[in-house]
Amino acid sequence: MTALPAPELAVSRWFNTPEPLTLAGLRGRVVLLHAFQMLCPGCVSHGTPQAQRAHTLFRHTDLAVVGLHTVFEHHAAMTPVSLEAFIHEYRLTFPIGVDAHEGNQPVPVTMGRFKMRGTPTAIVIGRDGTIRHEGFGQEDDLALGAILGSLLTEKP
Repeated sequence: MTALPAPELAVSRWFNTPEPLTLAGLRGRVVLLHAFQMLCPGCVSHGTPQAQRAHTLFRHTDLAVVGLHTVFEHHAAMTPVSLEAFIHEYRLTFPIGVDAHEGNQPVPVTMGRFKMRGTPTAIVIGRDGTIRHEGFGQEDDLALGAILGSLLTEKP
């Protein structure tokens, strides 16, 4: 299987970071991209806490955990103001971007670029900027941790 280059993020607003992030700017690091919606039960119960645990557990490595709030339904309820409250209430500390929308398209830009099927989605990007793992739905912590650990030990 050939690893495909990860497309760039299209983000309209960032939280928990002083500067906007890009995948190009994170090249050389392993990236865990966690795509979620705050009204997605699987995201709230499993995906988002898992991303926070990875952010905490791997904080002394060069893993970059990046959240992507990718809203493809219930747009009126999931605004950046609501997301800001969600981030505060769930004590999320990793950078989170709001996936950009173009026109009246229901699917956000980054979600479309990565051809995501829904949320939660975990995408692991290697140091070389290629997609090394894509997981949709609930993934076991140990399995995801093994993937991250393996990629973190690869030489740049």
